Amino acid sequence: MKSPISILLLAATVALAELPEAVQTVRLDERTVITVPVATNRVTTISLPGPIAAIDAVGITADGKTPGQFQLAHTKGSSFLSVRALARKAATNLNIRWNKRTYVFELVESDTPVLALNLEDRTTTAETVQSAPQVTPTRLLALLDKAKAFPLLKKQQPDAVAGAEARAFGDQPQITDFNDYEIRVEEVFRFNPEDTLVLHVTLRNKSERDIRYLPESFCVRVGNRLYFQSISDAPGLLPANSASTVYFAVTGTPDGGRNELSLKNEFSVLVSRLSTAPTSAAATQSTSPSQVTGMTPEQEARAREALRRTITELEQSNAPSAKPTNP
Repeated sequence: MKSPISILLLAATVALAELPEAVQTVRLDERTVITVPVATNRVTTISLPGPIAAIDAVGITADGKTPGQFQLAHTKGSSFLSVRALARKAATNLNIRWNKRTYVFELVESDTPVLALNLEDRTTTAETVQSAPQVTPTRLLALLDKAKAFPLLKKQQPDAVAGAEARAFGDQPQITDFNDYEIRVEEVFRFNPEDTLVLHVTLRNKSERDIRYLPESFCVRVGNRLYFQSISDAPGLLPANSASTVYFAVTGTPDGGRNELSLKNEFSVLVSRLSTAPTSAAATQSTSPSQVTGMTPEQEARAREALRRTITELEQSNAPSAKPTNP
């Protein structure tokens, strides 16, 4: 039987272990949404590197008497604010204007709140920013195929997608409309070790004419910044009145850093459209997926076949065994 002193020491150790979760330091990035858990019986303080220029929010009250989901306290000219939840399951966004940029915070009521969120200016911590990982074409092909088989792999081989995140939009896809065609974001996957996002999109042609595009020209807009593809699996042709499924990946940032893009962002997908179909062999070769991946067609086929063979074996092993029948 443990003594009261041992129990007290154990409780103190557990309490100390929980402190780092309640006090967090985050580098500011206007391209991502920062989620902040807030409690009804605790105060959460958000501190910025300098004076806050403006605060925009919905469902926020300053005095606690006006109806609202959260109560906020801020002194004009100060670099911090305090907030607490006024209702269970409350949620809203808080937009803070600082240093000529807007940073978005998602406040959610929680029993395990962040008590202090200290924000750092990314320009002052630039020396600690990691560069984007070097991901080989073979690895990128594997990430595309993992995204396509994500539900099966998560069920049968969870180690194969360990650390990966997924967001499915279901009946509410994010749509970028271009009048005669549209691009719908169906799913987004994040593979953190490779700092790579894989987007599953549907291209829908609403016109009576075929539409041709450059398969290597996909990019995604997050906020006011563009991220260009590192690889794609796209046919380059969208027949009239039809839809086509495309997968493409985004790795790092255009300047060589890590993108650290959150799946909670709003995504707009763009692609370069061709006015006419390629008429020469040279033009056809210029859009070859092999050039995009840096692999020969034989190497690309072998890389895809290896992973698809594994997926097929998983499907067969999951199928119910056939029962013998009497003659």
